[in-house]
Amino acid sequence: MTEAPIRLTQTVQKGGCAAKIAAQELREILSQVQFPPRGKQVLVDGDTFDDAGVFQINDDLALVQTLDFFTPIVDTPQTFGRVAAANALSDVYAMGGEPQTAMAILAFPVGGLPQAVIAQVMQGACDILKEASVSLLGGHSIDDDTLKFGLSVTGSVHPQKIWTNARARVGDQLILTKALGTGTAMAALKRGACLESELTEALGSMCLLNRVKDLLSTPGQLDAIHAATDITGFGLLGHSLQMAKASGVDLVFTGAQIPLLPKTREFLKQEFLTKAHRTNWNYVEKNCDFSSADSILRLALVDPQTSGGLLLSVSSDQAESIVQSLQSRFSAAAIVGQVQLKQLPQAASFVRVT
Repeated sequence: MTEAPIRLTQTVQKGGCAAKIAAQELREILSQVQFPPRGKQVLVDGDTFDDAGVFQINDDLALVQTLDFFTPIVDTPQTFGRVAAANALSDVYAMGGEPQTAMAILAFPVGGLPQAVIAQVMQGACDILKEASVSLLGGHSIDDDTLKFGLSVTGSVHPQKIWTNARARVGDQLILTKALGTGTAMAALKRGACLESELTEALGSMCLLNRVKDLLSTPGQLDAIHAATDITGFGLLGHSLQMAKASGVDLVFTGAQIPLLPKTREFLKQEFLTKAHRTNWNYVEKNCDFSSADSILRLALVDPQTSGGLLLSVSSDQAESIVQSLQSRFSAAAIVGQVQLKQLPQAASFVRVT
């Protein structure tokens, strides 16, 4: 009798970036910690909840450092490895850097899953690292009750060409490179409402590297990018709010322009949700006005993305040109909003959806 294939999503309670500690809870935890003094060569640290840290080596070189790991978000081991690797590398791309090396982070139930499973997870990750021209230098593993996998990644960037979430400028246009909806799609998968083979677009999006700089060869395009962040577990609104606060601006999105993956509305209507939908909503509700959006779009805006797209704040005169260049690889790329002056200068930054 043939054994049924292992469904990795059934071995964990939470999967992917939906398993992240809630943003508000994380802020409360970190507020109780006394961190070491920031070194003079540290150009970006965790103060603004940016995607990665940046450490300057010399006038022409800085290191971009990040790590990311999570529990299975899909059932197929090799696909899980691909998604985990693409997600970890994304933080370096979001800082305007190029990933160079990676170290693997693995927790594996030795007595609960076959060795072949982790070999396939590792192979999937290595396939993505090969695509990104990144060397895997080693890693660390432990025997644990739950499978977890990810990467610590080191990249490089010129100190004067760093992208951060803190430099969005009033008048900029906002570009999103990938469609939303991976959170609800993977919730539907976990609950058995669909097969992995029915989620081709979502899986393809999560495995797509957020490498964009090589597409922007027209003069002025790269210089037109003032700020960036990648959209992951806190959803579009959560990460957008962090950009708005870090930059001291308001962000305004046009709801009709925000791309959604196929079946996203259908899955949300059927209430295929995660805990992160609720915690993301709680995190942003006091600083967001999305009353003009319908109830399903509101859920999509807080949908926890795994290996989601980049949100770029770019000069308005280059926005259309940049979108056209990005669409050669990122078919869903679109202008989704703009950066505005804070309506209430003494208040916290705000995000609105019209």
